[in-house]
Amino acid sequence: MLDIARVREDFPILQQQVNGRRLVYLDNAATTQKPRQVIEALVRYYETSNANIHRGIHTLATRATEQYEAARARVARFIGAAGPEEVIFTRNATEAINLVARAWGDASVGEGDEIILTVMEHHSNIVPWQLLAARKGARLRYAGVTPGGQLDLDGLRQLIGPRTKLVAVTQMSNVLGTIIPVGDIAEMAHAAGALLLVDGAQGVPHLPVDVSRLGADFLAFSAHKMLGPTGVGVLWGRTELLETMPPFLGGGDMIAVVREEMSTWAELPHKFEAGTPNIADVVAFGAAVDYLEGVGMANVRQHEEELTALALDRLRRVPGLRVFGPVAAAERGGVVSFAMDAAHPHDVATIADGYGVAIRAGHHCAQLLMRALGVPATSRASFSIYNGEDDVEALIEALEGVNRVFGVGRERAAIR
Repeated sequence: MLDIARVREDFPILQQQVNGRRLVYLDNAATTQKPRQVIEALVRYYETSNANIHRGIHTLATRATEQYEAARARVARFIGAAGPEEVIFTRNATEAINLVARAWGDASVGEGDEIILTVMEHHSNIVPWQLLAARKGARLRYAGVTPGGQLDLDGLRQLIGPRTKLVAVTQMSNVLGTIIPVGDIAEMAHAAGALLLVDGAQGVPHLPVDVSRLGADFLAFSAHKMLGPTGVGVLWGRTELLETMPPFLGGGDMIAVVREEMSTWAELPHKFEAGTPNIADVVAFGAAVDYLEGVGMANVRQHEEELTALALDRLRRVPGLRVFGPVAAAERGGVVSFAMDAAHPHDVATIADGYGVAIRAGHHCAQLLMRALGVPATSRASFSIYNGEDDVEALIEALEGVNRVFGVGRERAAIR
């Protein structure tokens, strides 16, 4: 069991009040808060090591380069990569997916080829493939969801065929919390000669991940959803694929030799990191990885599963509230979306904020899934390692307040 009180001491932002109440931050699927260790790493870099990397030979440039590459090595170890050269730093998971769509997709997908997606996907794992399909004359096909909030694996299997070039799926739904059986999908894709890209923006921060066993060919995720800074993402890819892919962006640091008519490219991973990168935030991301490893990802998963089970139980007792997604906490991550009969999700989030409870409301960049669920939007609470049972109870108090504002209790009393 995690010592929640001790963990919270590492997060300065949680020590404040919002609207006269203790801040209860339950918007972790959008972005997580940052521990003091990450903040201090960022400040320390700027105070002691700030310089451009890879080019200079003076002391600060060497120090900055060492810290940047050390962070890459930490990330590689965290996800079980074969080596740091398989880790490409981007701005976010969105850019990582766009990199694959451009560098691999433009060279590998042709007219009439098919890309298989699911209606669970975040727009970041839909729009890049739509743009690729438009450029190349390819076709997109979508697997659906079951009434219980699971991916329709039988339907997905039927979609994969001889024209399939890529299957792109989320590791964990940012709306339903559903954990996707990536290994099973990898077998389907590879049996058809297709590749598998996994959007791990929600999965990597909350689940133990080992890419040597995951089955994916590409994995994308973001630092800011795993206690790190904004502005840093990761693309992991198998070395043999990355080596055959042309660069996504051209400029400094991604070249070997530049001549008047042509250039040659640097070795991995630098071929895909044109220009001055987000050095400071990458260094701080290394501190976030260290923090999560110190907690232990198995412990993170256990804690969030227990907290999600409690939240599901308590939410289902709130009058007029409907929870979306799998019934069992073991089948989902720490994301719980719901709708209330009494109020629009935006009203729910506004009233909850009055109780100091931060939740998300909207379509969560998942409009296809909203249509499949038959709703325009949902409210969403999402958990991290600093959330505890008291946060769940604070959420329930806020939602009971929503019902009071809209007269749900008075209506029930009148009926009785």
